[in-house]
Amino acid sequence: MMKVLEVYPESPLFGQVRPGFSLLSINNQKVEDELDFCFKISGEEVKLKFADPRGRKLSFTFTDIQPGELGLRLDEDKIKVCNNNCIFCFVRQQPRGMRRMLYLRDEDYRLSFTHGNFITLSNISRAELRRIARQRLSPLYISVHTTDEELRRYMLNNKKLQPLMPQIKYLVKNRIALHTQVVLCPGINDGGQFEKAIADLAGFYPQVASLAIVPVGLTRYRDRLPRLRPYKKKEAVEILAYIEERQEHFLKKFGSRFVWPADEFYIQAGWPFPKRHAYEDMPQFENGVGMAREFITTFNRSRRRLKKIKSRKRVLFLTGYSAYPFMRSEIWPYLEEETDLKIAIKKVSNRFWGKTVTVSGLLTGRDLLNAALEERSDFDILTLPPNCLNADNLFLDDMTLDKFTRKLGKPVVTGRYNFVNTIMEAVS
Repeated sequence: MMKVLEVYPESPLFGQVRPGFSLLSINNQKVEDELDFCFKISGEEVKLKFADPRGRKLSFTFTDIQPGELGLRLDEDKIKVCNNNCIFCFVRQQPRGMRRMLYLRDEDYRLSFTHGNFITLSNISRAELRRIARQRLSPLYISVHTTDEELRRYMLNNKKLQPLMPQIKYLVKNRIALHTQVVLCPGINDGGQFEKAIADLAGFYPQVASLAIVPVGLTRYRDRLPRLRPYKKKEAVEILAYIEERQEHFLKKFGSRFVWPADEFYIQAGWPFPKRHAYEDMPQFENGVGMAREFITTFNRSRRRLKKIKSRKRVLFLTGYSAYPFMRSEIWPYLEEETDLKIAIKKVSNRFWGKTVTVSGLLTGRDLLNAALEERSDFDILTLPPNCLNADNLFLDDMTLDKFTRKLGKPVVTGRYNFVNTIMEAVS
């Protein structure tokens, strides 16, 4: 039963259904949540049954109506949260005192379907698995980590964990596409376990459509957590060599490379990124697989526009330690040799999370501001990395962009993944 929060004036129910009413059913079936509402309203003819606060029931029948046309705002779904305590969980490696949403560990198959969030399937019921199959909630994004069930219980720190592989088999049998990931931890799920996971998941291709291999992310806030370490350069080289050998095998067998390492492995190993075509349709882009190559490719395709710029403004671009090497090797030479632009690229140390956290998306406002203040006399305008602010223009440490700009005392441009557009905006 879902509560009605608002009825918009353009709604055919306006004046008849009011906030505080309850949606009892659609075609005599209970409505589980907003996603279920969208699914059940999609029939040719639908009958909606409501109840007012006194319990009086009202029914309405519509033909060929879309969810948005009803003009209803229903109460928000309660997010299913994670019941694991993964030894590598990044959320558990945060200090106290940050905003509440940063501590939310969601484990919700609905958000996996709608937003691409990775889930472990650890708290899913048989009824929910049947619903996924019935409503074709595809694709889903699954954190596997290992296909050895005993090791998986250890890594997720959950002795009551239900087996994963039967769940994957069920979803595959019901033609639900899955994108998977393994967070690789040195000495725990690499080596033979890593090779086994790739082979086991490849056995479900094409329903298991892709697999990302991501290095464990560690902060300095790991008190009372299992001891873990980052990968060393030699280890990253060995991992890349094995994955690329598997990619070649899968490309011949499937017509797809199937498994991809995160960009961080190439940075750790000091290897060049593969060409753009090697990432195919970028199935794991939001998981940090191919972002660097896409950034470089987009820059190369549009960099000629920079030659037309006549501005003499000095621009400082801030970035994390991970992005800095390829920014210097792939972007900087062109800017220096082919344009008259005065652009500097500065890498920012992550003092908040610790030196092992090197991605720009986890730089706080304070760390970015301190880095900018060190160079303030040498630039006219500052550009930020493209992924360090949320939709409300807040940094991870809750500093607002307005406060950042005031303290800096100079214009600030929020970066984009198209670096040329970032520069054009900065010097316009």
